[in-house]
Amino acid sequence: MLNNIGLPGLLLIAVVVLVLFGRGKISGLMGEVGKGITAFKRGVTDGTKEIEEEAAQMAKDVTPEEDKDKV
Repeated sequence: MLNNIGLPGLLLIAVVVLVLFGRGKISGLMGEVGKGITAFKRGVTDGTKEIEEEAAQMAKDVTPEEDKDKV
């Protein structure tokens, strides 16, 4: 259905959206989308750090007691 839109079709859609919503609303919407993407990236990074920290805490030293003194 949307395989044959092409550049002229996309430009026509962009012009119609611009006329319907106006420049102010579109720029505000794009700003909110940008903030959402930034918050999502921050959340993914924080989640990854949290998982890595939990894995590091759960890691155990498996060196036998008698070998620990030799180091």
